[in-house]
Amino acid sequence: MNDKDKAAEKAEQPAAPSEDGRKAGPAETIVQLGQTSVPAAESNIFCLTIIGQIEGHLILPPQNKTTKYEHVIPQLIAAEQSAKIEGLLIVLNTVGGDVEAGLAIAEMISSLTKPSVTLVLGGGHSIGVPIAVSADYSFIADTATMTIHPIRMNGLVIGVPQTFDYFEKMQERVTRFVTQNSHITESTFKELMYKTGELTRDIGTTVIGQDAVKHGLIDAVGGVGEALKELNRRIAERRQPGTADGRTET
Repeated sequence: MNDKDKAAEKAEQPAAPSEDGRKAGPAETIVQLGQTSVPAAESNIFCLTIIGQIEGHLILPPQNKTTKYEHVIPQLIAAEQSAKIEGLLIVLNTVGGDVEAGLAIAEMISSLTKPSVTLVLGGGHSIGVPIAVSADYSFIADTATMTIHPIRMNGLVIGVPQTFDYFEKMQERVTRFVTQNSHITESTFKELMYKTGELTRDIGTTVIGQDAVKHGLIDAVGGVGEALKELNRRIAERRQPGTADGRTET
């Protein structure tokens, strides 16, 4: 092979990945993302994932897969302010976590002016329930589960009346948010929450797919396709004249 052929062969080879990863080759992409190519097209939909355990004021062990609320809150604010983002898709597969951090995320999602849709995949347990119902419309996969149970606390608990009052008030905050942002009644939600004999070593209920819809907790059973279809429909409605923040003006 002469020098000319060698130069042509070298020119056809992909560029080596740079140190900052901006020009990663196929091998680097496979290692990092598990795929050979990354879609380059920009989207008008912001996808937020709530994965693992919701981390609050205390740092969890490094082996735990966590969603840190101090990372999620700036993303939501940026999505709300961005002119390019027209809707939000929130995907959940979480075991729950910090109550106040979860409620903070849920309150932020419910107060967004842009259309939002949540999708529960795998599980949306514990404090993940308020986040699942916080959007304009909610979906749950047919095999996904949601565990509804009273608030619990790890570590040292001082058994005094003030502690029980604090627990009760915090539980009422969660119950009020869920009932205001879904179609489930307070009596039904509390019945599921305090049910005995279903969960090992605990009280509560696990609802699966259709059961969550039947109780009015989630709006519909569906997956990614249905969630994106509903979100795009709401985005299209918001674009129409005579609407403001997705609501028809009269």
